[in-house]
Order: sequence, then C-alpha cells, then structure tokens
Amino acid sequence: MSRIACGVVAGPLYVVVGYAQAFTREGFDLTRHPFSMLSLGSLGWIQMANFVVCGALFVVAATGMARFSRWGARLIGLMGVGMVLGGVFVADPALGFPPGTPDGPLSWHGVLHAVAFGVAMIGWIGACFVFARRLGGWLAVMSGLTGVLLMVPMAFLGNPGGTVLLYAVATIGWLWTSLVSLRLSRPAFSS
Repeated sequence: MSRIACGVVAGPLYVVVGYAQAFTREGFDLTRHPFSMLSLGSLGWIQMANFVVCGALFVVAATGMARFSRWGARLIGLMGVGMVLGGVFVADPALGFPPGTPDGPLSWHGVLHAVAFGVAMIGWIGACFVFARRLGGWLAVMSGLTGVLLMVPMAFLGNPGGTVLLYAVATIGWLWTSLVSLRLSRPAFSS
C-alpha cells in the first residue's frame, strides 16, 4: 500500500468510528456534542485513539503527497498533526456530556484541544485550496467547494444547529480527503 493510500483510509475510518460511538454512547447527542467530546468518560480512549490513528495516517499520506504538491502535503500533514494533538489533549466536559458531569472552566488540556482543532482546520481548509489549483476537472472544483464549505460551520459553532452543520460539512470534507488521496495514489497521476 502506498503512503498516500493512508489518506484514503483515514477519513472513512474517522467517520465510521465517530458515528458508531455517537449512536452507542449514553447521553451523546449529535445535535449538541462534537465528536471531540467522545474522548471523555470510560470509553474516551476509543475516540482518543481514533484521533491519533487517523491523524497519523494523514501525516503518512502527506509524506507521499509531497511529490505532487509540497504545500498541499504540508497542509494535509498539519491537519494530521492537529488531529493527533486533539487526541492527546482531550476536550472538557460540557453541555451535559458525559452524563452527570458538570460544565467547568476551561482546563489547560481543553484549551490545547481547541488549539489543535484550529490547527487541523487551517491545514484542512488550506489543503483544499492548494489542491483546487493543483488538480484538474471535477476534483479541482470539489476541492475549492469543500474548502469554502469547511469554513462555514466555524461561524455557527456554539449556536443551535452549528454542530449538525459541522457534521454535515466535515463528512463532505472526509470524502474529499479520500478522493484526493485516491487520485494521487494512482500510478497514472502525472500532473
């Protein structure tokens, strides 16, 4: 398996593991709680591992992407590093999750988790625009549109519906990362 193929696997793996937990963890509400909160509680290790493994897969994919676009590879790598850090530094309890846990002030690891999220999003959005210029055809258009879509939820986080919007857009983003990785991993890609 080529290094770039790790990027084909990372997005779907993250989504499947995240949604599987979201539908099985007591008290978790997709309309209010981001996947980050799955890092909390006795089963939190699953989401922490999901962040770290998928982030590492993106870092490995980025090493193979460098021959096609140095900046695109760096930005995918930045996204991967942000994900790994998001798994190492867990979010704080909030919005009634885990059940029975009071909301508290931001902790140092909660702040670092938020910073890691920002780093991952900057890398992800930037990679969309770099690959929009580098790729041709429908994948270039999808890259640009995905970059724009990934910016939209940031304005609505913390508001009603913002988390649902984030899930919808991020799922499109994970599909994009897989498609770009698949395209770049094909031997026929020569641009």
